[in-house]
Amino acid sequence: MIYIGIDLGTSAVKLLAMDENGTILKTVSKEYPLFFPHPGWSEQNPEDWFTQSIEGMKELTEGIDRSKVAGIGFGGQMHGLVTLDENDKVIRPAILWNDGRSQKETEYLNNEIGKEKLSAYTANIAFAGFTAPKILWMKKNEPEKFAKIAKIMLPKDYLAYRLSGSFCTDVSDASGMLLLDVKNRCWSEEMLEICDVREEQLPKLYESWEVVGTLKSEVAKELGFSADVKVVAGAGDNAAAAVGTGTVGDGQCNISLGTSGTIFISSKNFGVDENNALHSFCHADGSYHLMGCMLSAASCNKWWAEEILHTRDFAAEQAPIEKLGENHVFFLPYLMGERSPHNNPDARGVFFGMSMDTTRADMTQAVLEGVAFGLRDSLEVARKLGIKIERTKICGGGAKSPLWKKIIANVMNLKVDVLEVEEGPSMGGAMLAAVGCGAYPDVETIGKKMAHVVDTVEPEEELVAKYEECYQRFRKLYPTLTPLF
Repeated sequence: MIYIGIDLGTSAVKLLAMDENGTILKTVSKEYPLFFPHPGWSEQNPEDWFTQSIEGMKELTEGIDRSKVAGIGFGGQMHGLVTLDENDKVIRPAILWNDGRSQKETEYLNNEIGKEKLSAYTANIAFAGFTAPKILWMKKNEPEKFAKIAKIMLPKDYLAYRLSGSFCTDVSDASGMLLLDVKNRCWSEEMLEICDVREEQLPKLYESWEVVGTLKSEVAKELGFSADVKVVAGAGDNAAAAVGTGTVGDGQCNISLGTSGTIFISSKNFGVDENNALHSFCHADGSYHLMGCMLSAASCNKWWAEEILHTRDFAAEQAPIEKLGENHVFFLPYLMGERSPHNNPDARGVFFGMSMDTTRADMTQAVLEGVAFGLRDSLEVARKLGIKIERTKICGGGAKSPLWKKIIANVMNLKVDVLEVEEGPSMGGAMLAAVGCGAYPDVETIGKKMAHVVDTVEPEEELVAKYEECYQRFRKLYPTLTPLF
């Protein structure tokens, strides 16, 4: 049988078809526009997601026996606010995860409702990207539109609704709304009251692999699929990517070096750190995860190389770097502010420690090391919770650099496992569909079967000791500079 994974990203929808053994048959990507109607705003038209997903599935299954398509699953951009009226018409463009308009509402939630209450209700505190502050913004600034809301949903759930008619979400994606009682995997009555939302306006909650329905007959006919094709709930993009990399079960770790950077730690047990420096969310495997999210990771290296050095030959810039753990230059990777663990939108990037003998290579090295140190800040929070991590998977564009993987392994003192195939959330979505269709008994089983490790970068004792000294210097810079930000 064939399983389709749909990764609803910010710039494009990426679709993947795989068989029950995990063999990838084909991938397709379809772009759609992003709108910035005011500075700091970021919106999309949900109709674009649907039309491009339909066109993408047609292209994806060209030359494939469409009668063998058994299930469709999702990974999707998190936190976005999609609102429908009683006639299922989209009320306003979707407000996306990277939209910053709700700063006042975020401050209201954190300061007037209070971080302690938010954490007790949802296991998290408010960020401008989360959904609840967006709802409050809409209530205050667009009261007529707010009054029309019949359904509130997340981006990927709009696709599931259009494909199957099921008004649904999964607990991993819902964890990023600031409306979910994460520990108990149910909507928080207190948060609904704070946001003036009724439970019937919110989707039914599912686990990520659960079947929410089958394709509508008209959709099945247009695609040439059977009307029995199952639609599963899917997961938020980071949880779906973690399924795709086999980061399932207790104590597994995945580091993503994408535009932003994440450290994702799966856990059988629910846990929250006292400062809410990490997100505490439900995982797509039925358990929980902690996640530290840096706003700038591989994008730091891209900025340094392309904007400052005016080159796109990243490998050539890294070639002269030899002496690891001995760099006297430090880089704070806060080019867009920072989320984990500092939650400071005013933080900024800083080079520190240059002298007359500082070279171009030293500064390139500092950028790579600064991102690694920033990720370690989140790892240290997890370690304080008693979570023991010895190894991690790695994915994302930055993970293509052998040097960066070596730096990560030694800064964090972790074995870094490199995967044969790294297709991100689309692969995870297809794997969740396979579980929902009964091809595998659970998410942990398929995750461990399909994530093939082809190389491991081992930390070196001498280098770990050198980087420990460097990290202790690095971690003093942010608190020292905070008053200046």
